[in-house]
Amino acid sequence: MARVYLALVYGFLYLPMAVLVAYSFNPSKYATRWEGWTLDWYRNLALDEGLKQAALHSLAIAGLAASLGTVVGTLGAVGLYRYRFRGRALAQGLLLVGMMSPDIVVGVSLLVLFIALRVELGFWTLLLAHTGFCLPFVVVTVLSRLQGFDRGLIEAAQDLGAGEAAALARVVVPLCLPAIAAGWLLSFTLSLDDVVVSFFVTGPEFEVLPLRIYSMVRLGVKPEVNALASLLFALSLLLVSLSQWLLHRGPR
Repeated sequence: MARVYLALVYGFLYLPMAVLVAYSFNPSKYATRWEGWTLDWYRNLALDEGLKQAALHSLAIAGLAASLGTVVGTLGAVGLYRYRFRGRALAQGLLLVGMMSPDIVVGVSLLVLFIALRVELGFWTLLLAHTGFCLPFVVVTVLSRLQGFDRGLIEAAQDLGAGEAAALARVVVPLCLPAIAAGWLLSFTLSLDDVVVSFFVTGPEFEVLPLRIYSMVRLGVKPEVNALASLLFALSLLLVSLSQWLLHRGPR
């Protein structure tokens, strides 16, 4: 019986995606009619210059936000693990609050902040916003790996003459590299498909792919949208699988 429940749960989760991928190869423009197989909608995507520009914007933001979030988040996780200070528990709790806060709350609060600071909405506001919501995921991912870390290795390195920076670069980072890479990949995925926060903090001159897709489906789901969503699903699946593989690799 447990297998039946499991099949129902996974069917509920993935059947809509399977239907979407199948119809991305359907030559008919109508979802109610199946007429065979084609790659025309993928060819149309490749010829859409506006869509390609939005995709490049999304990839640039996702790559930069994930990289900045990984650097700052890794240092934050090491600090929380290495040092005992007043407010440490509060700092960890605030990270969880940041992860669980609704996207619309994050988006509106950032919009109000940027308006108060008279910062023009566009590339930089979007990059800051995405870096901010990626940070907690990196900290939690790296911190979970550090929980099983042998503190004696750091002390041994310091006994051999290594300072804090050398111990971090030559001992902590190499041992935590799978978790750091997993944090980067998760951040990249989160940034790439974010709609709500991006809607509030990007300006009209800088369009990203999720907002482009949202504008395309407002008048109905076109076959090109099915093809684009299928590509994004495949990319997300690849990145999440890679991050989980890295996260569950044993320390070398």
